[in-house]
Amino acid sequence: MRARLLALVLLLLLAGCSAGGTRDDGRITLRFQSLAWQEESVEANKELVKEWNATHPDVRVEYVQGSWDSVHDQLLTAFEGGEAPDIIHDASDDLADFAYGGYLADLTGLLPARLKSDISQRTWETTTFGDGVYGVPFLQEPRVLIANATWLKRSGVRIPTPEKPWSWAEFRRITEQLSGRGKYGVAWPLKEPVSATLNLSLSTGGRLFHRGADGKVTVRFEAADQVVPRTIHAQTGTDRSASPTTLGSGGSDTLPGFFGGRYAMVPLGFSYRQQMVQQAPKGFTWQVLPAPAGAGGLTQGVSPQTLSVAEDSPHKKEAAAFIDFLLRPKNMVRLALGDWMLPTGTRALNDPALRTSEHGWATGTALAAHLRPAPAQTVRGYPEWKDKVATPALQEYYSGAIGIHELRERLEEDGNLVLARYQR
Repeated sequence: MRARLLALVLLLLLAGCSAGGTRDDGRITLRFQSLAWQEESVEANKELVKEWNATHPDVRVEYVQGSWDSVHDQLLTAFEGGEAPDIIHDASDDLADFAYGGYLADLTGLLPARLKSDISQRTWETTTFGDGVYGVPFLQEPRVLIANATWLKRSGVRIPTPEKPWSWAEFRRITEQLSGRGKYGVAWPLKEPVSATLNLSLSTGGRLFHRGADGKVTVRFEAADQVVPRTIHAQTGTDRSASPTTLGSGGSDTLPGFFGGRYAMVPLGFSYRQQMVQQAPKGFTWQVLPAPAGAGGLTQGVSPQTLSVAEDSPHKKEAAAFIDFLLRPKNMVRLALGDWMLPTGTRALNDPALRTSEHGWATGTALAAHLRPAPAQTVRGYPEWKDKVATPALQEYYSGAIGIHELRERLEEDGNLVLARYQR
């Protein structure tokens, strides 16, 4: 009898303290799954959770560590099992299927006017699906060129600025000029080639995804979409100005060769500057340059990091209030500094801490006005199209295994068959 009583007490305690619910004492517990991974970013997120908990005794937030490597599949499993966290950290290009699938709450009526007005309308478009808003975009990063400053200075090439960037043709000529004797003007880390290719192609006027009057999306790989991949292909295969060995590498994999003087430049996300500060050898000087510009100027696509609320959360109002706290201007600056990225909020973006020339912050903030929603933002079926069609096709093209015409056929014909299944 005593054992049964103890078991009953234990079950009641567990029920009262379950995450994402309400305790017997009336206190709400929200689970916040964060994908922060850099030490400074994790620390900033945990500090903000602690500050919230200190001032909101009736709504406690529990920090849950997630991982970018498995977030899509992990969330899908959690949604289908009814165990999703209340507050979800993700990226905007991963939200479409979750939003249309009914897994995310529409935040339209839950967010305060302050937060809505602080983020530009074009940025809100990255999390708007149909008539609803299913996430708050809060961090973003442009792609930039991280360059060996000493090498470029000695070469005498023109150094680009956000006001006077290189064109894609000039960029190709300069990388060829910088190459020779076993060294390369650029190293493209294209283990994940799709987002880099599509987002940079906005600068040349590329769109790739075209939505018809019926709302259905088709893939068209037109001349403007081909400028960036043709440039990379020519640098690698014709000019010998881009290292062929880095095409299958991630960004971090290129840094040892960069520090060793093998490559003059590496196109990377803005946040890689943290690794530069931490890993660059003593005496190595580097600088941040804008990516090349085309017919569309410095425009490039981004998929901001986002905060969403699970549709199954019984405490949507409280979850939205925590998001509002997390994204107050001063707090958004702390998160941006921790992740070495740019905030989406206009007040945070104007903070002096993000306008300094040190570590290229000023170059990044100058590019913020040119960031647009990535081409794939609202395309249902994009994850499958990317993984099964676009990634292998682009990898084969960049390696020289197929030509531009076969690349076009695969992106369009095979790609449209995939997307059609999601648009019936």
